[in-house]
Amino acid sequence: MTARLMLCLLCCILLLSCSGDKAKELLETAQLEERQHNVVHAKQLYEDLVHLYPDSPQAETARTRLVSLNQSQ
Repeated sequence: MTARLMLCLLCCILLLSCSGDKAKELLETAQLEERQHNVVHAKQLYEDLVHLYPDSPQAETARTRLVSLNQSQ
């Protein structure tokens, strides 16, 4: 894992630990990574969201994005 990715993951974890709506924060972070063309990290965050918050509305969005990203490869 690269140092940049490790730093991003650490920042995400720290941000999420301070938030009241962790699923929403995780989705927003994944979407930011996707907009920055960091697809590998975005996919990991979407997968984390689905795993950690499977019944949240954000998990459905994450599942949809994962399908789309996996089809575009």
